[in-house]
Amino acid sequence: MNDTKQHQVLWGLIKDTRFCMLSHRHTDGTLHSHPLTTQNKELGEDGCLYFFVSRSSEVGQRLQQDGNVNLAYANVEKDTWVSVTGTARVSQDMQKKKKLFNVMAKAWFPGGVDDPNLELVEVKIEEAEYWNVKENKLLQLLKMGKAAATGTRPDGMGEHAEVHFD
Repeated sequence: MNDTKQHQVLWGLIKDTRFCMLSHRHTDGTLHSHPLTTQNKELGEDGCLYFFVSRSSEVGQRLQQDGNVNLAYANVEKDTWVSVTGTARVSQDMQKKKKLFNVMAKAWFPGGVDDPNLELVEVKIEEAEYWNVKENKLLQLLKMGKAAATGTRPDGMGEHAEVHFD
């Protein structure tokens, strides 16, 4: 599968899983995660994902110190999982804020795009990995049972790929 097709598949899985856990490092090296809502309406050629965070939280401050992050998306209803590795930064791009701001964001930031507490986090995707299990639960159980009984690995349990960005 070519990169463009894999990027489209990746976006299809992300857009259907609106929330993710963003993990970053504290200054002592320990990991910490925050639930965030993906604000993108599409995955552009820049390969970036966008999130609104509160200036009063530690997220923006931590990302300015160390922008290495992981985004974990899990959609248990659709049996899809995505892990994104990237570099995050706090963006001051007012045009991007205006483009992405929506009614749900207004609940958290009543001052709109001019809310002094609103920060835009941009994560440039470096690589991602996804698992997309396409079989129904019963078929998955049957395949796993057969594999366990025969001492083999289950076949055809969906699509798995690693996706790289420039």
